[in-house]
Amino acid sequence: MHEIFLNAEPLFFIGAYPFTNTLSVSILAVVVIAAGGYLLSRKYAEVPGTAQGIVEFAYEEFAGLMDSVLGSRKKTELYLPFVVTIFVFILVSNWLGILPGVGSLGLVEETDHGHSFTPLLRSPASDLNFTLALAILTVVMVNVFGVMAIGAWKHASKFLNFSGPINFFVGILEFISEIARMISFAFRLFGNVFAGEVLLVVIAFLVPYIAPVPFFFLEMFVGFIQAFVFSMLALVFIAIATVEHGAEH
Repeated sequence: MHEIFLNAEPLFFIGAYPFTNTLSVSILAVVVIAAGGYLLSRKYAEVPGTAQGIVEFAYEEFAGLMDSVLGSRKKTELYLPFVVTIFVFILVSNWLGILPGVGSLGLVEETDHGHSFTPLLRSPASDLNFTLALAILTVVMVNVFGVMAIGAWKHASKFLNFSGPINFFVGILEFISEIARMISFAFRLFGNVFAGEVLLVVIAFLVPYIAPVPFFFLEMFVGFIQAFVFSMLALVFIAIATVEHGAEH
């Protein structure tokens, strides 16, 4: 059984930049999503087959859910690509991270302290850098959507309001809440996925073969829930950011 590190292990360096095992799975997730999208677009038909039917059903369900939050199909069509991209990317990353061989296939090196094992592949969300980057991107895009929807000045007035001491203090709290959202986004996804990774490794070590199977399906469900929660929180924040201050309710 190899040690489990909080930080991702570098496989090699490109200049001073480390290419980590979590980054390799992230790239693999992008390739899988791109290939899946390409294959579905080539097989598009007026009478949908099984795969196209599943995708269209998922699209309608997701769009209907976004309609209930945003209150408008027009706004749904505008923000759906971003929200669904986040959901699919996190979902595929999470599911690739629990495949057999991920975390168990790697390089063994001799060091001064004995043998050192570095897995070639590791779940991207078990790296805080990955989840923090997603969190920063999401919060930045939420504010970009807010500026596009209500204008730069009105959006900025949520954070800089000099009409009174109370409004100024509320603006400071709004700014702090943006920072808190990044931290919450990052650590929620990281904590759940990293805990699942540790659980699978421990169970596989203590009781190999059959015992890890139920936990494997549990982690598939957890991976789906985490992707769904992340994307839904992004959707709610978009809904709040794209209405004028004082009209969020």
